[in-house]
Amino acid sequence: MHTSLLMLATWLAYFLLLLILSRRSARGGAQGNDAFFRAGRSSHWVLVAFGMIGASISGVTFISVPGWAKSTGLTYLQMCMGFIVGYAAVALVLLPLYYRLRLTSIYSWLGQRFGPRTHRTGALFFVLSKLTGAAARLYIVCLVINRFLSLPLLAPWGLEAAAFPLTVGLSLLFIWLYTRRAGMQTLVRTDALQTACLLLAAGCMLVAAAQQMHLTAGGVVQMVSQSDMCRLFEWDAASPQAFWRQFLSGVFIVIVMTGLDQDMMQKNLTCRSLRDAQKDMCTYGLAFLPVNALFLGLGIVLYALCTARALPIPAAGDELMPMLVQSGALGTWVVLPFTLGLVAAAFSSADSALTALTTTVCIDLLGMERSGTEQAADRRTRRRVHLLLTLAFALCIVAYKAVGSGSVINAIYVMASYTYGPLLGLYAYGLLTRRPINDRLAPIVCLAAPLLCALLDYGAPLWWNYRFGYELLMLNGLLTMLGLWATGKR
Repeated sequence: MHTSLLMLATWLAYFLLLLILSRRSARGGAQGNDAFFRAGRSSHWVLVAFGMIGASISGVTFISVPGWAKSTGLTYLQMCMGFIVGYAAVALVLLPLYYRLRLTSIYSWLGQRFGPRTHRTGALFFVLSKLTGAAARLYIVCLVINRFLSLPLLAPWGLEAAAFPLTVGLSLLFIWLYTRRAGMQTLVRTDALQTACLLLAAGCMLVAAAQQMHLTAGGVVQMVSQSDMCRLFEWDAASPQAFWRQFLSGVFIVIVMTGLDQDMMQKNLTCRSLRDAQKDMCTYGLAFLPVNALFLGLGIVLYALCTARALPIPAAGDELMPMLVQSGALGTWVVLPFTLGLVAAAFSSADSALTALTTTVCIDLLGMERSGTEQAADRRTRRRVHLLLTLAFALCIVAYKAVGSGSVINAIYVMASYTYGPLLGLYAYGLLTRRPINDRLAPIVCLAAPLLCALLDYGAPLWWNYRFGYELLMLNGLLTMLGLWATGKR
């Protein structure tokens, strides 16, 4: 009970700090929809770059990536190497396009290039992708918070069944409260705070594990380098972790999950200039490799601690860190940084996802910016959409718990292969060709491509003894391009 009360106090204190930052952001700078959607286009690129680290790693990296070390070693870093190339491509190809057209929603370009139905189709695919992906990210964090906080506090009252919905509801209520006014103007600042908290928590967990095994910094490096899990490259082409499959998947995952993602690009579009946005993107892309190396190294050390203490190794990698904290194997003081990392992870991805979804629905689906002027009715509409999406977010997370999953980070990338593939195909076709498409048939093509990918994913092991990995995203995009070409106007 003492641990649960400490976690509750940390959670509330962190939320109050975010609320204070939100209030200060709302008082200064841009106002209304300009603040919510664009932060007045006045964000400093260093602040944006640092904050994007936290928005990307979120609870998935904090909880899931350390647990991945046992099953895949360090091979995830092969994908992170591809991320660097992907971020460079986004900075040099997509950012100039978005800044030249002064876009608030990046899917407005689809309407300019192809037509209104394609525009709405791209926006709807983003809404589907972001709701499912961000719900999965918040789900894993809420699951751990529920285990450490809600259940111990509510169990004596016989309210165990209400614990998880209450955890999700309170988390989303907090996020709604500090994002509903200033939106992006708040997120640029709160994301930087959340990145600092996540990295601090990871460092404290690593120090705690080293202390328990009486290791110095050099001893930790030696342990990681000599571990059987310290396997970086995989050259077996048949393996899902094969280097070129992982590397190329990493390139295209960044292009679609950053460059074609309103959530991630909206922060970059708040920078003062294109050059600032490009510096932000490249700096952030280079930081992603060492940050993930830190979390994978932490996972190797935590597994070594389990072996040294003869502790049972959980079947699911997502359970590794929570199990060690709950058992006391990392010491009692680690509860505070662990809680700080959890709540930062809970808020870091969900708040920006909620803001981006609101932007896409208001601008792309409701046409809020077409008049060119901001009306009081627009602000009211934006607030209603923001609230409704918060409720939809909660339903998605509860549904995710009902369905269940293995490794959440793997589930996110698998879902991205299906939902972001049509966006990849639309943008690639629009940028690489000048040929028009049949705007009326574009939604059908974008639905058919992922369905065909699902059929190939199911049949490939039976027909060709081949199992698709994340390269399914590239196939999905290619099928979308071929469908647009076949049905397009000559």
